Amino acid sequence: MKINTNEIDINYELTGKKGAPVVMLSHSLACSLVMWQPQMAVLESAFQVLRFDTRGHGDSDAPQGAYSFEQLAMDAIGLMDALKIDRVHFVGLSMGGMIGQGLALDYADRLKSLALCDTAAIMPDETDPIWQQRIEAAGEKGLQGQVDETLERWFRPEYLQQNPPEVEMIRRQILATPVAGYIGCCEAIRRLKYLDRLSKINLPTLIVVGEEDPGTPVAASEAMHERISDSRLVVLPSARHLSNIEQSEAFNAALMEFLLQYKFLLDCI
Repeated sequence: MKINTNEIDINYELTGKKGAPVVMLSHSLACSLVMWQPQMAVLESAFQVLRFDTRGHGDSDAPQGAYSFEQLAMDAIGLMDALKIDRVHFVGLSMGGMIGQGLALDYADRLKSLALCDTAAIMPDETDPIWQQRIEAAGEKGLQGQVDETLERWFRPEYLQQNPPEVEMIRRQILATPVAGYIGCCEAIRRLKYLDRLSKINLPTLIVVGEEDPGTPVAASEAMHERISDSRLVVLPSARHLSNIEQSEAFNAALMEFLLQYKFLLDCI
């Protein structure tokens, strides 16, 4: 389904247990709401689940130009407002976790809790040429030339060699990402600078990271954990960037333990 907000159409799905608290899922760069398929069954057993395609991705609009995390956070708030959802448990992976930080800093009253997965709070200056190269390559040749190297960053070689259907699912999502949307979001990511503000976050926060994640490594999660006072850090062995897929059972266990504990505490108040 689609809703128009913040001057674009946003594609979303709202499923799960009617009347239950809402868990809002935000995907990585060059993916879509489909990325969360390994989490759906377990989440829908206890929650309503709101998945959406970020601006520039999936079936949401992909306007030309650079995007910002302030804009992407406003998209999420606009979607919640349009659906008349007051507060959510927000779960974001990679770019989605960056959007989550923006929400926690600027719209904390709209969140019940926060899960930051395989993400970072700052993009070091030395990575800027890498982002520029990716932007230029996408603009010249599309995303076809970046698929294999992206999959190698996101999954361990052992997992790729098994050729599970989830890898093909992600491959298709990368190729289906609009170039304008990919470039727009890359421009936001290369300017990410939330680290110095994270101590202002006062929400129950779960931080999850794959032990072998090369793009947003364990050190990036440790830096967030040190600054967010009410946070819990979980490092998942045998996983790279898309830990929700490569180690879905361990990821789901950590996420559900966090969400259900918080749900229980709310029910007792």
